[in-house]
Amino acid sequence: MCGIVGYVGKQKAAPLILEGLKRLEYRGYDSAGLVLLENGRFTVAKKIGRVANLETVTAPLPLPGHHGMGHTRWATHGGVTDANAHPHVSSDGRIALIHNGVIENYSKLKAFLLGKGYTFVSETDTEVLCNLIAYHYAKEPAAAAGDSRFVNSVRKALGHTEGTYGIVVMATDAPGELVTARKGSPLILGLGDGESLVASDVAAIVSRTQNVVYLKDGQIAHLTATTFAITTQNSGTVDPVIDKVTWSIADAEKGAYAHFMEKEIFEQPAALENAMRGRFSEDGSTAQFGGLNLSAGEFRGIERFMFCACGTALHACMVTEHLIERFARIPVECDYASEFRYRNAPLFRNTLFFVMSQSGETIDTLAALREAKRKGYKVLAVNNVVGSSIAREADGGIYQHVGPEVGVASTKAFTSQLLIGAMLALYIGRLRDLSFGEGVQIVRALKGAPDLARRALQQADHIRGIAQRYAHHTDMLFLGRLALFPIALEGALKLKEISYIHAEGYPAAEMKHGPIALVSEQCPSVFFAPSGEMLNKVVSSMQEIKARKGPIIAIVTADVELPAGLADETIVIPECHEAVLPIVASIPVQLLSYYIAVARGCDVDKPRNLAKSVTVE
Repeated sequence: MCGIVGYVGKQKAAPLILEGLKRLEYRGYDSAGLVLLENGRFTVAKKIGRVANLETVTAPLPLPGHHGMGHTRWATHGGVTDANAHPHVSSDGRIALIHNGVIENYSKLKAFLLGKGYTFVSETDTEVLCNLIAYHYAKEPAAAAGDSRFVNSVRKALGHTEGTYGIVVMATDAPGELVTARKGSPLILGLGDGESLVASDVAAIVSRTQNVVYLKDGQIAHLTATTFAITTQNSGTVDPVIDKVTWSIADAEKGAYAHFMEKEIFEQPAALENAMRGRFSEDGSTAQFGGLNLSAGEFRGIERFMFCACGTALHACMVTEHLIERFARIPVECDYASEFRYRNAPLFRNTLFFVMSQSGETIDTLAALREAKRKGYKVLAVNNVVGSSIAREADGGIYQHVGPEVGVASTKAFTSQLLIGAMLALYIGRLRDLSFGEGVQIVRALKGAPDLARRALQQADHIRGIAQRYAHHTDMLFLGRLALFPIALEGALKLKEISYIHAEGYPAAEMKHGPIALVSEQCPSVFFAPSGEMLNKVVSSMQEIKARKGPIIAIVTADVELPAGLADETIVIPECHEAVLPIVASIPVQLLSYYIAVARGCDVDKPRNLAKSVTVE
């Protein structure tokens, strides 16, 4: 969840670190800090709040040196204070550390270190690890055979550590060196011209280099300005694979938009085009995927699908469940990834698992993937980040190809997941009973999704006006049927995430089984009311709300005419096939949430208490 950036090279380190921290601020913004090494001494600066606060603190300082690291924190152990901010320095002053993750046995380690004379100034588990490395560094021979004293001290400390970590370490008498290691928290090495970098996200380093190495769990890297070496926790050597980042720094900048979320909402037509490019058969009747690593025959033998994900991605899985069951007539189950490995659910033979995660690093989803594989099941992944942990550990998968998503509230990644889910439903359906003609019809609909998204985005100004009229409310309901029920959940989540309005999503018919007690003039309801078999049922639910003086915002397709006066506000989206309806219907609730948050003065891209990638349990 937190952001990490480290640098060693020929440039002054501080400006590059601060720039990197700004690009990582969406990963955590409770506090920020940096440490530089020059002439055998650490210079440390850290401050609660945003990176701008850190810049204010560092502005009058000389900040010398070409070797340093920085961190943006999302608090886990210990409150949001300057003392708890990273970096941490060992009590003997020899080791500095930044850390993402959670050290689960920190209490036991801390008691041990207190007995050895080490002291602590923070409440964090990170400072415990920092002092543990210092303890082993003090014991380590000055010239350990086959490896550096510095690397060996980190390796030995991690051997006593339980939990998750992505760390970068500096030592006062190892100038020009960084040691970094990961277990359950992403780290990427950047290889530049006479400089080396490490970060928790490519966005922090892509302005310096596009040559990267994705560190794997259990690996330790030793970097200088011109060299790097990777070993395992057990001292085994690693032959690294150098990858090329395929997007530029401009892709991760706001440009003319006020917020990243706004930019990413309006990028959705292009994102959908990228997600489907090259993924339809020549005869135009089905989808095709290159990385599933399962033959058509193996897919046809699957009798049940299990989808695991968290948050927004789980809502995409729920839509996919509906479409697979609709087009392929195969049972599908969706589960919270955070619950799956703990509840010991009975699993059927011939079940195929899918996991969804934009970042590919969501810790609960990664744990669900590992649990399914441990039980002998194949697991496929839908994710957006090449080289991510989930992408590497899955048996196959589908990349979303939508480019970097910086806004904490997912938008273009979500609708691309909906598109890929619909394509999967089509692919599986065509392996079963879905006819050629039906397949052609669905392919045409999916190919038209980008244009439908553009048309839905033309409602932005209208939706902004609605948002300004409803921004003062503190409660809201989102209600839909069938494949639009998960979109109701997503609409409520978006509103909660960025505007802090309490919102709930329900199947529209469930409203009268409890939630209707909330209805009043102060609690608006957002209804999805597209044409089709459920329209009359949805209209009946709307009338029940109206009878209780609840304001109604209706999202309807262009061929729907509601009874006069039923809706207080109406948002019209294009008529479309049921395979793409969830995609098109998502756009109005994204815009509504965005404009309400702006009207309320909220920090849209950095909502309180949230971070983009959840890498701790």
